[in-house]
Amino acid sequence: MSQHGKGGRTVKATETTFAIIEGLEELDGARVTELAGHLGLAASTIHSHLSTLYEMRYVVKEGDKYQLGSRFLKLGEAAKERKEAFDMIEPKVEELAQETEERCQFIVIEHGRGVYLHRETGNRAVWTDSGLGKRIFLHATAAGKSVLANLPQERVERILDQWGLPALTENTITDRAALFDELDTIRKQGFAVNKEESTEGLRAVGVPIMDSSGRMVGALSVSGPSHRMKGEWFEQEIPNLLLGTANELELNLKYS
Repeated sequence: MSQHGKGGRTVKATETTFAIIEGLEELDGARVTELAGHLGLAASTIHSHLSTLYEMRYVVKEGDKYQLGSRFLKLGEAAKERKEAFDMIEPKVEELAQETEERCQFIVIEHGRGVYLHRETGNRAVWTDSGLGKRIFLHATAAGKSVLANLPQERVERILDQWGLPALTENTITDRAALFDELDTIRKQGFAVNKEESTEGLRAVGVPIMDSSGRMVGALSVSGPSHRMKGEWFEQEIPNLLLGTANELELNLKYS
């Protein structure tokens, strides 16, 4: 077994299994030799782990190519619905997408990253790489910054120590002091904005969702192309829609 920082001891074989699972997802299925090259592991090691996953029905084999099996869907749904609040939020994501005609998403924070849990697209929404389960840097998105603004500073510092402030576009905030200044502004106005900080040509507005005890549940955001996300629509109307939705959700969470 190997040491893994403050998390304690980890099992190397388990790490290898999950590296293989993630490798299959990244490659959209692969042969043993392709996975071996991708992960830098021996083909015999890959084959042993895949054989086990196959017998447990977590992967399927199409010819000589392995793919993730549908058994992962059940686990994904369990993760998606592990809190009652998540079920209450999903229809609100759909309502916002329909009303704004843009893309709306809900993220949660796990291990210092944001994870897309719900996503809906309106009639005019543009497609971006934001599939369910995708992990994002918090400092470069509206939803992520609204999360950071409502966490204790010590926790924000730990997240930044762990993940840094990588530049995703030329507009990404990469200076820690500048980020903390923006988080102060977000706390005062109640919402965060993303002006092409994660994806060129894309803007977004995000708000946090808190439970009745003031703990972070996650964050909602609406995103769209920069040529539409501007003026009063971007600066007032969408923020007000999101703040109203967040207020309604928080009341429902408090009294449900």
